[in-house]
Amino acid sequence: MTERLRWGILATGGIARLMTSDLVANGFDVTAVASRRLDSAEAFAAEFGIPTAHVGYEALASDPDVDIVYVATPHPVHVENALLMLESGKHVIVEKPFALNAREATAIASLAKARGLLAMEAMWTRYLPHMVRIRELIAQGALGEVRTLMADHMQRLPDDPSHRLNSLELGGGALLDLGVYPVSFAWELFGEPETIQATATFKPTGADAQVATVFGYPGGRIATSVSASDTAGPNTAVVVGTEARIEIDGVWFANTSFRLIDSAGTVLEEFSQELNGRGMHFQAEAAERLVASGELGGDVLPIDETVAIMGTLDRVRELIGLRYPGE
Repeated sequence: MTERLRWGILATGGIARLMTSDLVANGFDVTAVASRRLDSAEAFAAEFGIPTAHVGYEALASDPDVDIVYVATPHPVHVENALLMLESGKHVIVEKPFALNAREATAIASLAKARGLLAMEAMWTRYLPHMVRIRELIAQGALGEVRTLMADHMQRLPDDPSHRLNSLELGGGALLDLGVYPVSFAWELFGEPETIQATATFKPTGADAQVATVFGYPGGRIATSVSASDTAGPNTAVVVGTEARIEIDGVWFANTSFRLIDSAGTVLEEFSQELNGRGMHFQAEAAERLVASGELGGDVLPIDETVAIMGTLDRVRELIGLRYPGE
Protein backbone atom coordinates (compact mmCIF):
# COMPACT_ATOMS: atom_id res chain seq x y z
CA MET A 1 0.00 0.00 0.00
CA THR A 2 1.21 3.49 -0.78
CA GLU A 3 0.53 6.50 1.39
CA ARG A 4 -2.50 8.37 0.11
CA LEU A 5 -1.73 11.97 -0.73
CA ARG A 6 -4.10 14.91 -0.63
CA TRP A 7 -4.37 16.43 -4.10
CA GLY A 8 -4.79 20.03 -5.15
CA ILE A 9 -5.77 21.06 -8.66
CA LEU A 10 -4.21 24.23 -10.05
CA ALA A 11 -6.46 25.71 -12.79
CA THR A 12 -9.86 24.63 -14.02
CA GLY A 13 -9.50 24.18 -17.78
CA GLY A 14 -10.29 21.17 -19.93
CA ILE A 15 -7.24 19.07 -19.07
CA ALA A 16 -7.72 19.76 -15.35
CA ARG A 17 -11.30 18.55 -15.68
CA LEU A 18 -10.22 15.31 -17.37
CA MET A 19 -7.54 14.59 -14.79
CA THR A 20 -9.78 15.40 -11.83
CA SER A 21 -12.56 13.23 -13.21
CA ASP A 22 -10.19 10.25 -13.30
CA LEU A 23 -8.82 11.01 -9.84
CA VAL A 24 -12.26 11.20 -8.27
CA ALA A 25 -13.59 8.16 -10.14
CA ASN A 26 -10.66 6.08 -8.92
CA GLY A 27 -10.77 7.04 -5.24
CA PHE A 28 -8.04 9.68 -4.93
CA ASP A 29 -8.31 12.30 -2.20
CA VAL A 30 -8.82 15.62 -4.02
CA THR A 31 -9.06 18.27 -1.31
CA ALA A 32 -8.72 21.63 -3.06
CA VAL A 33 -8.84 23.47 -6.38
CA ALA A 34 -7.61 26.95 -7.26
CA SER A 35 -8.45 29.35 -10.05
CA ARG A 36 -7.80 33.01 -10.70
CA ARG A 37 -11.59 33.46 -10.44
CA LEU A 38 -13.52 32.34 -7.39
CA ASP A 39 -16.64 31.49 -9.38
CA SER A 40 -14.63 29.15 -11.60
CA ALA A 41 -13.01 27.44 -8.60
CA GLU A 42 -16.35 27.08 -6.83
CA ALA A 43 -18.07 25.62 -9.90
CA PHE A 44 -15.22 23.15 -10.40
CA ALA A 45 -15.30 22.16 -6.72
CA ALA A 46 -19.05 21.62 -6.84
CA GLU A 47 -18.78 19.50 -9.99
CA PHE A 48 -16.26 17.11 -8.45
CA GLY A 49 -17.19 17.28 -4.76
CA ILE A 50 -13.94 19.01 -3.77
CA PRO A 51 -14.09 20.48 -0.24
CA THR A 52 -12.09 23.69 -0.79
CA ALA A 53 -12.17 26.25 -3.61
CA HIS A 54 -9.38 28.85 -3.61
CA VAL A 55 -9.15 32.08 -5.52
CA GLY A 56 -5.52 32.61 -6.50
CA TYR A 57 -2.70 30.11 -6.66
CA GLU A 58 -0.94 31.42 -3.53
CA ALA A 59 -3.92 30.26 -1.47
CA LEU A 60 -3.49 26.73 -2.81
CA ALA A 61 0.26 26.86 -2.12
CA SER A 62 -0.41 27.73 1.53
CA ASP A 63 -3.21 25.18 2.05
CA PRO A 64 -2.04 22.78 4.81
CA ASP A 65 -4.47 20.11 3.60
CA VAL A 66 -2.73 19.70 0.22
CA ASP A 67 0.32 17.45 -0.28
CA ILE A 68 0.64 17.37 -4.06
CA VAL A 69 -0.53 19.74 -6.79
CA TYR A 70 -1.48 18.98 -10.36
CA VAL A 71 -0.39 22.01 -12.42
CA ALA A 72 -2.70 22.45 -15.41
CA THR A 73 -2.08 26.04 -16.49
CA PRO A 74 -0.83 27.15 -19.97
CA HIS A 75 2.76 26.21 -20.85
CA PRO A 76 4.49 29.56 -20.26
CA VAL A 77 3.44 29.70 -16.58
CA HIS A 78 4.23 26.08 -15.69
CA VAL A 79 7.59 27.12 -14.30
CA GLU A 80 6.16 29.97 -12.20
CA ASN A 81 3.34 27.82 -10.83
CA ALA A 82 5.48 24.75 -10.17
CA LEU A 83 8.16 26.76 -8.38
CA LEU A 84 5.49 28.42 -6.19
CA MET A 85 4.15 25.03 -5.11
CA LEU A 86 7.60 23.56 -4.52
CA GLU A 87 8.65 26.58 -2.47
CA SER A 88 5.60 25.89 -0.30
CA GLY A 89 6.56 22.26 0.24
CA LYS A 90 4.13 20.66 -2.21
CA HIS A 91 5.01 17.86 -4.59
CA VAL A 92 4.02 18.66 -8.18
CA ILE A 93 2.89 16.81 -11.25
CA VAL A 94 3.08 19.26 -14.14
CA GLU A 95 1.02 18.97 -17.28
CA LYS A 96 2.98 18.36 -20.45
CA PRO A 97 4.98 19.94 -21.84
CA PHE A 98 6.71 20.16 -18.48
CA ALA A 99 7.82 23.72 -19.24
CA LEU A 100 8.38 26.00 -22.21
CA ASN A 101 12.02 24.99 -22.63
CA ALA A 102 14.86 23.03 -21.02
CA ARG A 103 16.04 26.03 -19.00
CA GLU A 104 12.69 26.29 -17.24
CA ALA A 105 12.47 22.53 -16.81
CA THR A 106 15.88 22.52 -15.16
CA ALA A 107 14.75 25.21 -12.71
CA ILE A 108 11.78 23.10 -11.62
CA ALA A 109 13.83 19.90 -11.35
CA SER A 110 16.61 21.61 -9.42
CA LEU A 111 14.28 23.12 -6.83
CA ALA A 112 12.45 19.82 -6.37
CA LYS A 113 15.72 18.02 -5.74
CA ALA A 114 16.90 20.72 -3.34
CA ARG A 115 13.65 20.53 -1.37
CA GLY A 116 13.37 16.74 -1.41
CA LEU A 117 10.10 16.86 -3.32
CA LEU A 118 8.64 15.08 -6.32
CA ALA A 119 8.43 16.96 -9.61
CA MET A 120 6.94 14.81 -12.33
CA GLU A 121 5.75 15.41 -15.88
CA ALA A 122 2.14 14.38 -16.52
CA MET A 123 3.01 12.22 -19.53
CA TRP A 124 0.10 9.92 -18.73
CA THR A 125 0.66 7.75 -21.81
CA ARG A 126 3.67 6.02 -20.24
CA TYR A 127 1.55 4.68 -17.39
CA LEU A 128 -1.31 3.21 -19.44
CA PRO A 129 -1.75 -0.59 -19.44
CA HIS A 130 -0.97 -1.06 -23.13
CA MET A 131 2.28 0.88 -22.80
CA VAL A 132 3.25 -1.14 -19.72
CA ARG A 133 2.69 -4.34 -21.70
CA ILE A 134 4.67 -3.00 -24.67
CA ARG A 135 7.64 -2.31 -22.38
CA GLU A 136 7.37 -5.87 -21.06
CA LEU A 137 7.39 -7.36 -24.57
CA ILE A 138 10.39 -5.30 -25.61
CA ALA A 139 12.27 -6.26 -22.43
CA GLN A 140 11.49 -9.93 -23.11
CA GLY A 141 12.99 -9.65 -26.59
CA ALA A 142 9.68 -10.37 -28.34
CA LEU A 143 10.54 -7.91 -31.12
CA GLY A 144 14.17 -8.87 -31.45
CA GLU A 145 16.26 -5.73 -31.78
CA VAL A 146 13.99 -2.69 -31.87
CA ARG A 147 14.91 -0.67 -34.94
CA THR A 148 12.17 1.79 -35.81
CA LEU A 149 9.36 3.88 -34.33
CA MET A 150 6.73 5.60 -36.47
CA ALA A 151 4.15 7.68 -34.63
CA ASP A 152 1.81 10.53 -35.45
CA HIS A 153 -0.31 12.93 -33.42
CA MET A 154 -2.56 14.94 -35.72
CA GLN A 155 -5.77 16.66 -34.66
CA ARG A 156 -8.08 19.18 -36.29
CA LEU A 157 -8.05 21.80 -33.54
CA PRO A 158 -9.53 25.33 -33.41
CA ASP A 159 -8.00 27.79 -35.88
CA ASP A 160 -9.16 30.91 -34.00
CA PRO A 161 -6.05 33.12 -33.80
CA SER A 162 -6.87 34.02 -30.20
CA HIS A 163 -7.08 30.39 -29.08
CA ARG A 164 -4.30 29.20 -26.76
CA LEU A 165 -3.18 26.61 -29.29
CA ASN A 166 -2.47 29.28 -31.89
CA SER A 167 -0.88 31.88 -29.63
CA LEU A 168 2.89 32.19 -29.40
CA GLU A 169 2.45 34.19 -26.20
CA LEU A 170 0.77 31.13 -24.64
CA GLY A 171 3.25 28.62 -26.05
CA GLY A 172 0.80 27.33 -28.63
CA GLY A 173 1.58 25.14 -31.60
CA ALA A 174 1.63 21.52 -32.69
CA LEU A 175 5.05 20.59 -31.30
CA LEU A 176 4.60 21.33 -27.61
CA ASP A 177 0.93 20.39 -27.43
CA LEU A 178 0.96 17.29 -29.63
CA GLY A 179 4.49 16.44 -30.74
CA VAL A 180 5.65 16.00 -27.16
CA TYR A 181 3.89 12.61 -27.16
CA PRO A 182 5.81 10.92 -30.00
CA VAL A 183 9.03 12.66 -28.97
CA SER A 184 8.66 11.26 -25.46
CA PHE A 185 7.88 7.81 -26.90
CA ALA A 186 11.05 7.93 -29.00
CA TRP A 187 13.04 8.85 -25.89
CA GLU A 188 11.47 5.96 -24.02
CA LEU A 189 12.52 3.47 -26.69
CA PHE A 190 15.89 4.79 -27.81
CA GLY A 191 17.07 7.52 -25.45
CA GLU A 192 18.69 10.71 -26.67
CA PRO A 193 18.79 11.08 -30.46
CA GLU A 194 22.20 11.32 -32.10
CA THR A 195 20.86 13.32 -35.04
CA ILE A 196 17.69 15.44 -35.38
CA GLN A 197 16.02 16.58 -38.57
CA ALA A 198 12.82 18.61 -38.62
CA THR A 199 10.58 20.61 -40.90
CA ALA A 200 7.40 22.56 -40.24
CA THR A 201 4.60 24.71 -41.61
CA PHE A 202 3.15 27.65 -39.69
CA LYS A 203 -0.13 29.40 -39.06
CA PRO A 204 -0.55 33.15 -39.64
CA THR A 205 -0.03 33.69 -35.89
CA GLY A 206 3.46 32.18 -36.14
CA ALA A 207 2.48 29.05 -34.24
CA ASP A 208 3.56 25.77 -35.82
CA ALA A 209 0.75 23.94 -37.61
CA GLN A 210 2.65 20.83 -38.71
CA VAL A 211 5.99 19.45 -37.56
CA ALA A 212 7.76 16.38 -38.94
CA THR A 213 10.82 14.93 -37.24
CA VAL A 214 13.40 12.25 -37.97
CA PHE A 215 15.61 11.16 -35.08
CA GLY A 216 18.69 9.03 -35.69
CA TYR A 217 20.38 6.82 -33.11
CA PRO A 218 23.54 4.73 -32.87
CA GLY A 219 23.36 1.52 -34.85
CA GLY A 220 21.02 2.93 -37.46
CA ARG A 221 17.83 3.06 -35.39
CA ILE A 222 15.28 5.68 -36.49
CA ALA A 223 12.20 7.34 -35.00
CA THR A 224 9.86 9.40 -37.19
CA SER A 225 6.90 11.53 -36.18
CA VAL A 226 4.38 13.92 -37.68
CA SER A 227 2.35 16.24 -35.47
CA ALA A 228 -0.29 18.66 -36.66
CA SER A 229 -2.98 20.88 -35.19
CA ASP A 230 -4.80 21.62 -38.46
CA THR A 231 -5.46 18.11 -39.82
CA ALA A 232 -6.91 14.94 -38.31
CA GLY A 233 -4.68 11.89 -38.67
CA PRO A 234 -4.97 8.21 -37.75
CA ASN A 235 -2.95 8.73 -34.53
CA THR A 236 -1.42 5.28 -34.69
CA ALA A 237 2.08 4.08 -33.91
CA VAL A 238 4.27 1.17 -34.97
CA VAL A 239 7.33 -0.18 -33.17
CA VAL A 240 9.38 -2.37 -35.51
CA GLY A 241 12.00 -4.91 -34.50
CA THR A 242 14.10 -7.46 -36.35
CA GLU A 243 11.76 -10.33 -35.38
CA ALA A 244 8.36 -8.70 -34.92
CA ARG A 245 6.47 -5.41 -34.74
CA ILE A 246 3.83 -3.86 -32.50
CA GLU A 247 0.99 -2.02 -34.22
CA ILE A 248 -0.73 0.33 -31.78
CA ASP A 249 -4.25 1.34 -32.71
CA GLY A 250 -5.60 4.89 -32.61
CA VAL A 251 -5.44 6.76 -30.43
CA TRP A 252 -2.04 5.28 -29.56
CA PHE A 253 -1.23 7.74 -26.74
CA ALA A 254 -4.58 7.11 -24.98
CA ASN A 255 -5.92 3.81 -23.70
CA THR A 256 -6.14 1.53 -26.74
CA SER A 257 -5.27 -1.89 -28.17
CA PHE A 258 -2.30 -3.30 -30.04
CA ARG A 259 -1.11 -6.40 -31.86
CA LEU A 260 2.24 -8.15 -31.75
CA ILE A 261 2.92 -9.44 -35.27
CA ASP A 262 5.91 -11.53 -36.30
CA SER A 263 7.92 -11.02 -39.48
CA ALA A 264 5.76 -13.55 -41.33
CA GLY A 265 2.60 -11.60 -40.52
CA THR A 266 1.28 -13.91 -37.80
CA VAL A 267 -0.48 -12.20 -34.90
CA LEU A 268 1.22 -13.47 -31.75
CA GLU A 269 -0.66 -11.37 -29.20
CA GLU A 270 -3.58 -8.99 -29.11
CA PHE A 271 -3.94 -6.63 -26.15
CA SER A 272 -6.78 -4.45 -24.92
CA GLN A 273 -8.05 -3.41 -21.50
CA GLU A 274 -11.14 -1.50 -20.40
CA LEU A 275 -10.60 1.27 -17.87
CA ASN A 276 -12.66 3.28 -15.43
CA GLY A 277 -12.17 6.64 -17.14
CA ARG A 278 -9.36 7.69 -19.46
CA GLY A 279 -6.54 6.24 -17.39
CA MET A 280 -4.98 9.52 -16.31
CA HIS A 281 -5.07 8.32 -12.72
CA PHE A 282 -2.26 5.82 -13.36
CA GLN A 283 0.26 8.66 -13.33
CA ALA A 284 -1.19 9.77 -9.98
CA GLU A 285 -0.75 6.23 -8.65
CA ALA A 286 2.87 6.39 -9.76
CA ALA A 287 3.34 9.75 -8.04
CA GLU A 288 1.95 8.44 -4.76
CA ARG A 289 4.12 5.33 -5.01
CA LEU A 290 7.25 7.39 -5.68
CA VAL A 291 6.59 9.70 -2.73
CA ALA A 292 5.90 6.76 -0.42
CA SER A 293 9.10 4.98 -1.49
CA GLY A 294 11.26 8.10 -1.51
CA GLU A 295 12.20 7.53 -5.17
CA LEU A 296 11.66 11.17 -6.02
CA GLY A 297 13.76 11.05 -9.20
CA GLY A 298 11.08 8.92 -10.85
CA ASP A 299 11.17 5.53 -12.54
CA VAL A 300 8.97 5.23 -15.65
CA LEU A 301 9.76 8.85 -16.53
CA PRO A 302 12.71 10.15 -14.47
CA ILE A 303 12.81 13.90 -13.98
CA ASP A 304 16.24 14.09 -15.64
CA GLU A 305 14.73 12.48 -18.75
CA THR A 306 11.90 15.02 -18.73
CA VAL A 307 14.47 17.82 -18.74
CA ALA A 308 16.40 16.15 -21.56
CA ILE A 309 13.22 15.71 -23.62
CA MET A 310 12.65 19.45 -23.30
CA GLY A 311 16.16 19.87 -24.67
CA THR A 312 15.23 17.79 -27.71
CA LEU A 313 12.11 19.89 -28.23
CA ASP A 314 14.29 23.00 -27.98
CA ARG A 315 16.52 21.61 -30.71
CA VAL A 316 13.54 20.84 -32.96
CA ARG A 317 12.28 24.41 -32.45
CA GLU A 318 15.71 25.73 -33.34
CA LEU A 319 15.69 23.75 -36.58
CA ILE A 320 12.25 24.98 -37.62
CA GLY A 321 12.88 28.55 -36.46
CA LEU A 322 10.28 28.69 -33.69
CA ARG A 323 10.84 30.98 -30.69
CA TYR A 324 8.45 32.14 -28.03
CA PRO A 325 8.24 35.72 -26.71
CA GLY A 326 10.77 36.41 -23.98
CA GLU A 327 13.14 33.58 -24.92
